[in-house]
Amino acid sequence: MKLGNNLRRCRFEMDEITQEALAKEVGVTRQTIISIEKNRYVPSALLALKLAMFFGRKFEDIFYLTEDED
Repeated sequence: MKLGNNLRRCRFEMDEITQEALAKEVGVTRQTIISIEKNRYVPSALLALKLAMFFGRKFEDIFYLTEDED
């Protein structure tokens, strides 16, 4: 199984906050946000919770398990 996410959708629902602005808010680089959105990087539990808190959502509203495509 893999960890999928709705991070990009959350950004667009919040007045289209940029990846750079979001990264600054949670203390990471823009590249980290890009990698999470493209499912190339699985965030730590702490970072995932920071993202959920920033958007005012539950963890499971942003992150979910998917079947592995391999």
